Formats: sequence, C-alpha cells, structure tokens
Amino acid sequence: MNKFKYYFVLLLAGIAIVSCSKKDDDGAVVTPLRDYQEQFNADNDSIVKFLKTNYIENVTADFDIKISKIPVGGTQTSIWDQQTYKLLSRDIYSDAITYKVYYLVLREGSGQSPTNTDKISTAYSCYLLDGTLSDSSYGTPFTANLFPYANSNTVIQGWSEIFPKFKTGISSPADEFGVITYKDYGAGVMFLPSGMAYYTGKGSIPAYTPIYFTFKLFDLQRMDNEYNVSGNGAVFVGDGIPDYLEDINGDGYLYDFRNTTKYPNPPKELIDDTDGDGIADFVDFDDDGDGFATRYEVTKPAGAPVTGISLYYPWDPIGDNPATPNVDETEIWGVPRRPTGKLKDESQPESITNPRAFVPEDYTAPGRKRIHLDNTYPYQKK
Repeated sequence: MNKFKYYFVLLLAGIAIVSCSKKDDDGAVVTPLRDYQEQFNADNDSIVKFLKTNYIENVTADFDIKISKIPVGGTQTSIWDQQTYKLLSRDIYSDAITYKVYYLVLREGSGQSPTNTDKISTAYSCYLLDGTLSDSSYGTPFTANLFPYANSNTVIQGWSEIFPKFKTGISSPADEFGVITYKDYGAGVMFLPSGMAYYTGKGSIPAYTPIYFTFKLFDLQRMDNEYNVSGNGAVFVGDGIPDYLEDINGDGYLYDFRNTTKYPNPPKELIDDTDGDGIADFVDFDDDGDGFATRYEVTKPAGAPVTGISLYYPWDPIGDNPATPNVDETEIWGVPRRPTGKLKDESQPESITNPRAFVPEDYTAPGRKRIHLDNTYPYQKK
C-alpha cells in the first residue's frame, strides 16, 4: 500500500467573479458574461476531444499521473477508450443548465466520502488542456472548504461536485516531526468546463477555459454550516447536527437553493428540506419548523439519563475514542424520537403539561424520527 507524507498547511482558494476592461480613465466597462449553455457546449466539445486525443502515459505507485497527447500515427489507447481506470461523468444542475463533468478514478479510496459542504485535505495539480501546468499544491498540500458560500473562501464548484465521488485515506498518528502518513487514499482526475472552474479567468487561466485537476484525497473534516451574516460576512455557528447527517436524500450533496439566479428550477430530488420552508436543513436553524431551534432540541436536558462529555446528543450512540485514553466519550444515547413512555397523568390526554416520559428505546431505536425533525415535539402551546 502506498503512503504519502506531508505537513498540514492551511491554504485558502478564492474564485474570481468579475471580468472588466478599462474603457478610459473615467471608468470601466463590465463585459457581459457569456451564455452558460453555449459556453458549456463549447467546453464539453473541447474536453471530449481532449479525452479522445490524449492517453495515460504513466501512473506511479503513489498515483501520480502523466497525461500526454497521442502523436500523429500513434497507437496509444486514448483516455476515452482505455479500460484500466474508470472514466465516469456526473450531471450537475447549476447556472440554470445541466453540466456534464467527466472524472477519472485512479483509486476510489477506502475511508469516508466528503459531502460537498465538508472540509477536505488534498494535494492537486491544475492543467490547461494544452498541458500547461497552471498551479500545484504538491509539497504544500491544501486544506479547503467545499461549501460554496460566496464569502467563505471556498474552492471552485467543480471540486465540490467531484470530491464526494472519492473517499479519504487511512491516517497514522503524526510522528515527532508532525508528519501524518496516509494510505489507501482516493486519487483521480477531474476535467472541468469553465462554468465549474474559473469562468471569468484567474491568474494564468484565461476566461472561459476548460481545465483539469489531478488530485489525491487524504482526509476530511465534517462541517456544521448553519451561519449568520454580519458586516464581515458569514459567521458559522452550526445547529449541533453535522451537514452529512442533514443530507435527507442520502446522495452526498447539499444545496442552498435560495440563490434563485443560480438555481431557478432545482430538481425536487436534490432538495433536502424537512419543513419545506425553502431553507435546506444544513443551513436551517429550525429543521422541522416547529419554532424550537434544532440546537435546543438536541441539547441534553438537565437531569436526563445521559452519558458522555458533550452537551448535545450524538446522532446515534457512539463508543469511546481510543485516541484519547484519558477521556471517555462513550454515548449510549443518540438524538431521541418523540417520547413513547407513560404519560405524566395516565388519566389525562397527552399535552404540553402532560407529556410522555422518554424510555431507553426512544434514544436508540433504528429508523426513529428524531425530535429535531418532528414538528409535533416539543408540544405546542394551545
């Protein structure tokens, strides 16, 4: 099994969003963006041509890949036709159109898959389709937030869409120099139309230019992305439930469809919104719309039969973390469902003043509807 060692270095990537040209000293003329569908059609033609006229020259034991152009009269098998590594595609709804993005799986990985709102640790190189190296993080691997919030220093959308198709590696404890070793990490190549990359250009990448990234996915951090907006931008506070557990349809992707310019007609199957208020659960402070904040509903009440050191229930019961021998994180209770035990007064109907008691199964039953997703609890005042 292959290993890759590196020091964690926090880097941030932004997205260029404005293109303009100087008219004279009195001002600037903003160049209208090209039509997204027309540009995607052109980019897709370029990418497919690239895949059919280039081949995989070499893949090292560490999954570093070299892609080269098939020479005139060459007999090399193109990326498009080769069968050694899976060439797959993903349809992506964005900018009011549906993009098709191709990606090559060198190795899927053996750990966990991030959602498109998690934080990842990766190493990458970025190329133009003519083979020009535009950027690379090798030697200084990159930690990036995949959540596409405009003021949160996120990466390009293509990363958010393709990295969830891969899995992280398995890490060993850091050595005396702080070096973390990974094995069995995911590795691949993503071929991005400009709408999924730098539409109006960035640095050495011209506007409306399709590009490709080679990459390795080492690790991830689960995020809890509920945020407030202040004068300085987004302030992320969370609601106590990590994003990946608010992926209601389980597809690995979460979208904030309040941006109706980018998403004017989102497909229903992509929506993760329990209460139907137009705010996806992963950015909704009250997932079930019952007037009680999700964080309030998943907070362990005083005097409850709870274990562990957290103030909040985990999604499901969890065991002790062996990496922290001096702390017992064992939680025998998860987020409960609406209580099913005896009424406080069995002679009276259930109400806010005559609630049912929680029983152990309420905290552990498989498939239970947890109280932060159940708008019938806490009981509403009449």
